[in-house]
Order: sequence, then C-alpha cells, then structure tokens
Amino acid sequence: LSRMSIFAMGIMPYISTSIIMQLLTVAIPQLERLSKQGEEGRQKITQITRYATLPIGAVQAITLAYMIQNMENGTFVIIRGPAFIFSAVVTLLAGTIFIMWLGEKITERGIGNGISLIIFAGIVAQLRPAAGSIGSLLSVGEITPFRIFLFALITISVIAAVVVIYEAERRIPIRYARRIVGRKVYGGQTSYIPIRVGGVGVIAIIFAIAILVLPSTIARFIPHPITQQIAGWLSPGASLYYVLLALAVVLFTFFYTAIVFNPVEVADNMRRYGGFIPGLRPGKPTAEYITAVLTRVTFVGAIFFAFIAILPEIVNRELLRQSLPFGGTSILIAVGVALDTAQQLESHLLMRHYKGFMKTGR
Repeated sequence: LSRMSIFAMGIMPYISTSIIMQLLTVAIPQLERLSKQGEEGRQKITQITRYATLPIGAVQAITLAYMIQNMENGTFVIIRGPAFIFSAVVTLLAGTIFIMWLGEKITERGIGNGISLIIFAGIVAQLRPAAGSIGSLLSVGEITPFRIFLFALITISVIAAVVVIYEAERRIPIRYARRIVGRKVYGGQTSYIPIRVGGVGVIAIIFAIAILVLPSTIARFIPHPITQQIAGWLSPGASLYYVLLALAVVLFTFFYTAIVFNPVEVADNMRRYGGFIPGLRPGKPTAEYITAVLTRVTFVGAIFFAFIAILPEIVNRELLRQSLPFGGTSILIAVGVALDTAQQLESHLLMRHYKGFMKTGR
C-alpha cells in the first residue's frame, strides 16, 4: 500500500504487451510481414503495441483497484463502488501512458532504451529502502553481521555470474564461397553465427511469474476455500512455488528461443548467399547442426535463469528473514540494462573519435 501512487503500475503493461506482440509476430503472418519491412514496419508494430497496452493496462488497473478496495475490509477506501474503481483505473492508466511517453522521449533524445532505463531507475531506487530495512534488523539484533556479509557475497557473485552469462556466446564459424567475376573476387570471407547463452534474458522469468501469479489473482475475486488453498500453494515462499517457477522458466526459455531463432531460416539464408559451415553440407545438415548447438546453449541458459529466479528469493528469506523488493528478475534487468547502455555509450564515444572507457575501445 505504501507504494500505491499514480505510477503504481509502472511500465509493466507496456512490457507485457510488447512480449505478447513478439509472440504474435511469429503466429500471425500479417505481423510477421510487418516486422520484415524495416524501420517503417517496426514503427507500425510499435504503434499497435501502444494501442494494445490500453486494454491490458485496464485489466491490470481494475485488478489493482479491486485489491485496494477489498484490503482490510475496505478501510483504506472512503468512497467504495464503481466511482472509485473508475477513477483509480483512469489515474493508473494515465500514469502508465505518461511513463510510456517519457521512455520514448528518452530513447529519441538520449542514449539507451528509455523504457529499460526507467525500469533500471525504479530498481535502483529500491536499494536505499532495502538497505535501511536491513540496518533496522541489524540494530534490533534480528540478523547478525555475518548474515549480512554472506548476503552481500552471494549478491556480488550472482551479479558477476549474470554478467558472464549475458556476455557468453557460442560462435558457429561460417565461410562464404569465393566467386570471380571479371577481375574482381567476391566472397571468401570467414564469419560466424553468435548464439548467446543469455539471449532470452529476463523474458522467460517474466512469463513464468505472470503465469504463477494468475491463480492468486483469480483467488482474490473468488473467495472459495479451494481457490484460497491453491493461491497459498502458489504464493512466494511456498516450496511448490519455487519448483514450478524453476520448471516454468526452463520451459519458457526453450519456447521463446524457438520463436525468435529459426535454424531452418538461418540455414536457408546462408545457402542463398553462398555461406556454409566447414565440414557440413548446406541445407538440412546445416539446420540440424545449428539446432543441436542452439539446444545445448539454451539448456545452459535455461538452467542458469531458473537458478537466478529462485536463489535470491530463498537467500532473502533464509539469511535476512524478509522479502526484499528486488530479486532475481530485478538483478537480470539491472545488469542487462547497464551492459546495454555501456555498450551504446562506447559506440557513441567511438563515433565521435573519443577514447572509450571499455577495454574493447582502447
């Protein structure tokens, strides 16, 4: 309740809509054709995403408004009923639309992705209250300095592991056939297909959490003993919740990878431009090899993301005996945005002939 404000929903409706649009781009041929039309097609998809954010945000706002109205038997709402629900939904939607507009302006006039930077700022803003909460627990003797040291050590190790996974990639070498046209030689270059271990990023975890939160959300509107019991089993802190979360993250990692990366299409494009993998024939053998490599790399990433999704939650509860406002998802988002922004800053510095601050730019 203390975090309830005009911007309480944040940018999550837009993120949810963007993920759904990415899935629909593969499922609906019209959207797939739009995505392949270059900048103009991407702008149209972005416009559709903006419009689709409104109904999805309205559903989330209605859910949040009903939660507040029914909290503590309605003691927090002076005037209950449709008037409160309507005003709350309009206010929350206005806050989300403003943040969408602000993020697009940052992207247009600044450096980095504006939406990602807003999310990053929200995560960083939670660090100070979390540190104050830990300090309060330490002052009253509920936790020991050793627990705090162990928590800090685990957190730093997790961040380092996330950086390594985000930067790790499996490179499949490609060679292009040499062609001689007149006196000119075309092709003959050597390149590679980068398959990133952390290519899916945080999307799989967002999907998994959204699915697991759905039963508890429904239980708020259906006060039946069975729904309440199911909501208890699937609430954060329950053993079944962590098991299902890990399985869902692995499942969605493979699912989303299959959507965004098509080995058959990659193999066809290579054959069309005269490329081949050394030791393999173009076509089906190449596609099968890429699929095998992609499966192994995705498996490593899926296990890691499942581990990251549940470890911070367990560490928070066991070491600090409380749930902090940020967990594995927040760490993945923060590290990913920081790396992406740093790379874009490096690119801008190099374009302006300045010495970069990263090793690759020196």
